[in-house]
Amino acid sequence: MSVVDHLVIPDTAASSAALEVAAAYHSAALLNHSHRVYIWAAAYGSQQGIRYDTELLFTAAMFHDISLVPEFDSHTVSFEEAGGHVARVFAAGAGWPSERRERLGEVIAGHMGPDVDVADDPEGHLLSRAAALDIVGKNIDDFSPAFRAEVLQRYPRLGLAGEFLACFQAQADRKPGSSAARAIQSGLAVRMAANPLDAGSEHTPDENQGRLRSSTQRGDLRGHT
Repeated sequence: MSVVDHLVIPDTAASSAALEVAAAYHSAALLNHSHRVYIWAAAYGSQQGIRYDTELLFTAAMFHDISLVPEFDSHTVSFEEAGGHVARVFAAGAGWPSERRERLGEVIAGHMGPDVDVADDPEGHLLSRAAALDIVGKNIDDFSPAFRAEVLQRYPRLGLAGEFLACFQAQADRKPGSSAARAIQSGLAVRMAANPLDAGSEHTPDENQGRLRSSTQRGDLRGHT
């Protein structure tokens, strides 16, 4: 069994339910992104000896971009703050106590902010670092080329770059004071274009645009930037 096989999903009822909800609302590209974020986060945590709550980290990964989708989009608060609220509601339904629900919401809401101190918030630190790796390739040398290739084979990118950038641009247009707007203004598109994880993509620009249209019809946070 490979390393990736050990990192796919924690064996808990809440983790399974989080995946079910994420799969129901995310596009295929965003769902795979969420899986990869968990794998990058969990693998780095294990590699560095960081103690973290596996179920909480997985649930945060599944919901960290949930408010980029039309059904949970907010016109009043940033997508990461809205995602934290969605996750709190989910966790209440899963029977989590109030303190644990708040932790989940805080981890998601904070993943677009400045670097999170691992000593204060290990799950937040891992989520933020993993999201930045997947979106712009930051700290990509945390993992060997072989491990990265295995993760990408299991969860291919499926034109994520075009879809994600369009989501952030839409957030920026409607919420000019948001983290997404700051990311766009500070050159997110350029950083994403240089992401080594997208090198050699098999999808042509036309295919990526088709995926983007399909997704939108369904509908400096530095974690991503």
